[in-house]
Amino acid sequence: MNKKKTQRLLEPNTRPYMFFLLVFAVATFLIKTDYNLYLAAAEGVAILALLIYSLISRRRKGKALKAYIDSVTYDTENAKNNTLMNFPLPIVVFRLDDSRIIWGNEKFFSICGEKTSRSETNVAELIPEFSGKWLVEGKSQCPDIMEVGGRKYQIYGNIVRPGSEDGSKTLMGIAYWTDVTEFDELRREHDDSRPVAAVFVIDNLDELLKNQPERIRNDLRDEIGEKLQLWCEDKQGVLRRYDRDRYLFIFEERYLREIIESRFGILQTVHEVVSPSGIHATLSIGIGREGASFSEILQFAELSAEMALSRGGDQAVIKNRFDFEFYGGKAGEIETRTKVRSRVMANAIAALIQDASRVLVMGHRYSDMDSIGASVAVCAIAKKFSVPVFIVADTEKSSAKPLIKKLKDTPEYQHSFISPQEAMLIADARTLLVVVDTNRPEQVEDMGLLQSCNKVAVIDHHRRAATYIDNADLSFVETYASSACELLTEVIEVVMEGEKLLRCEAEAILAGIVLDTKSFTMRTGDRTFDAAAVLRRNGADTTEVKKLLQSNVEKSVARYRIMQNAGLYRSIAIAAPETPQDRIVAAQAADELLNISGVEASMVIYPLDNGDVFVSARSIGEVNVQIIMEKLGGGGNRASAAAQIKNRELKDALTALKKAIDEYFES
Repeated sequence: MNKKKTQRLLEPNTRPYMFFLLVFAVATFLIKTDYNLYLAAAEGVAILALLIYSLISRRRKGKALKAYIDSVTYDTENAKNNTLMNFPLPIVVFRLDDSRIIWGNEKFFSICGEKTSRSETNVAELIPEFSGKWLVEGKSQCPDIMEVGGRKYQIYGNIVRPGSEDGSKTLMGIAYWTDVTEFDELRREHDDSRPVAAVFVIDNLDELLKNQPERIRNDLRDEIGEKLQLWCEDKQGVLRRYDRDRYLFIFEERYLREIIESRFGILQTVHEVVSPSGIHATLSIGIGREGASFSEILQFAELSAEMALSRGGDQAVIKNRFDFEFYGGKAGEIETRTKVRSRVMANAIAALIQDASRVLVMGHRYSDMDSIGASVAVCAIAKKFSVPVFIVADTEKSSAKPLIKKLKDTPEYQHSFISPQEAMLIADARTLLVVVDTNRPEQVEDMGLLQSCNKVAVIDHHRRAATYIDNADLSFVETYASSACELLTEVIEVVMEGEKLLRCEAEAILAGIVLDTKSFTMRTGDRTFDAAAVLRRNGADTTEVKKLLQSNVEKSVARYRIMQNAGLYRSIAIAAPETPQDRIVAAQAADELLNISGVEASMVIYPLDNGDVFVSARSIGEVNVQIIMEKLGGGGNRASAAAQIKNRELKDALTALKKAIDEYFES
């Protein structure tokens, strides 16, 4: 405040001078002499003259300042008006409520093909694709590039809120149109010319060439190579074979869209190559794109090829920086598992267990017979090497409660089952976590435990999905196997070295195989029967196994009540009960529906107590239910899969399920 007063005192002003002159004149008048009276009168006249001059000068300066301000204001208005009229970009002002044009410059109407201005016209009449919704959403740039008159424009804009005469406020939008035709073409050419790497793997080359003379082998290899070369010819790329069963193809992004639209026709073309023994060749394709370098897209392509093989082969997988995309894979899995691979994996598993301070075995949430049976198999191996072992499972939310009860009644397994929280407390740096019957991190019993353990092994028979446990020290995933129990029975054969399993262990493992094969009627190969024979020799009683799979009267009635509401949709039986169901009962109902004539697959869809919707799917024919469930965020294998749809009403989820079925058949 004091600073402001001081500034006012120092500002140029006539008032202080007049005040002091008047003081001096009064002082002169008060001194009583003849001379002073005349001097005081002269000073008074001078002061009056100066005061009159000051007033006249101030008024003159005020008029000059007003004239200057008026001229500046006039020039500013002219400049503003000229700027809008001669703006170098097309510009339009319109009402946001009805898109009616208030004003537009000549350049805007010119790009619209209009020779004269057309105010009061709706913008959509001139440009049907235009909408001001993005301005209302608070954006200053239109998210889409607009094409008008053969040119492409990026639109920028803002909202103005002028007041009207009646007091109401009408929102107006101003849109500026920037011609980006050349830039967009350059961007598109850049995107289209980005390199893409594809790895072709002949899935069943060994089976194709088995017991064939050298000449036939060369002919089969050459025929496959010719078909690949012919398919790649019009894609302006480079194809090279770098291994006996692998090819590398480098091409540009612009051809990938065409390949996807054709649904990877090369997969069917390669099927035309048939060996004298009647085996058709199959191909897996791994594609890498959107990498920062050639090495990265090659890495993506290799990962995609391995993903395609782990899902059973005869399909294409595309990987970018963020996700996997799957194409094909409707045919049955190609068996590439050999006794040699099982022996190698068995020795690797044994080495990991022996090096661990303790072993934790964890399956998927809502564990079943295969998950618990596989966990028991790992326990048997760990106990052989005297390594402490525990099964991590929520026994209250398991569909294998009879098996768990039977195991707990055995002294050896009385304290083997622990909760995820207890497992976290005993885990240390040398703890080995073995994940069985799933390879997806979001499906394990406890995600926190998976992330906490430094050493992880995965043993599973399901196809890989876009998400999988990728940091495992050992990954034994064989999609041709009927169950995780079958895989671990082969491991036990190698590791146990003649030592017998406990009877309860053999029966638990056999129960897992029986469950997943539907009593040896689904996904059953010669290796499945070999595994069952091993377990039988170890004391497994098939009658006891049958008892473990029995259900009570209430569950049987509930199962048939679900089946009563089933209907047929494109050869798929769908039951959609409107109330929450027991997961075991729903899965059994889906199995039962496969016994109906004309049904190739079955699905039971029902709401859960938490607001989600669950789908249990089974297949007995050519329908691959895993692909359908993956469209809904689930997974599984060809014959058995499931999905949990988050935060959806049953009606909406059923619509989404039918849409996924339609997409499956139409593709």
